[in-house]
Amino acid sequence: MISILIVDDHAIVRAGIKMMIDSQPDMKVIGEAEDGEDAVQKALDLVPDIVVMDLNLPKKSGMVAIKQIIETSDKIKIIVLTMHEDKEYIFRTLQAGASSYLLKSHHENDLLEAIRTVSVGDAYLYPNATKLLLEDYIRKSSGTHEDHLMKLSGREQEVLSYLAKGYTNREAAEQLYVSIKTIETHRSKIMEKLNLKTRPALVEYAAKNGFLDFS
Repeated sequence: MISILIVDDHAIVRAGIKMMIDSQPDMKVIGEAEDGEDAVQKALDLVPDIVVMDLNLPKKSGMVAIKQIIETSDKIKIIVLTMHEDKEYIFRTLQAGASSYLLKSHHENDLLEAIRTVSVGDAYLYPNATKLLLEDYIRKSSGTHEDHLMKLSGREQEVLSYLAKGYTNREAAEQLYVSIKTIETHRSKIMEKLNLKTRPALVEYAAKNGFLDFS
């Protein structure tokens, strides 16, 4: 059962999200918070698997709350649910440690899919968010691709390419004819070598350094 904390300053929004989530057989809302300070405290007390959080919050901004929640437990995953479709917001939330970024205008099934995806350790971004990030990173690429290639083995480069393109561990394993455990081991080594902490950071790094075109 996936446990979820909902954070939004509008009670009617929290009620709608709670009703939707609690109707699913594999997830349950275990708490609610209406401001950033309460969100951090509830996360500390309840230790949910996932926090579904708005960015515009009273007392403490969602961005600050994300960072503080991640600091309390690296096992808690954050899904940002907001009205801001801006690459700067997306970039900053991923930097802060969020695993997913969704708009409130999206279909409810997108949130449910994000919850299930994030709960198994993968990142979830809606297509246009991915496009915005990739365009920005490719534009800012400094041409240091060869330097980064030298840090990784040939197999690690292949694994990074598949993960950056959105393949799950299982899908990457099937493409490379190896076990899921092998992919997980490669991913850990890649993140250690490149000093990356989260799956979104890995995707961002790969986009910036040309691994999406790696073959």
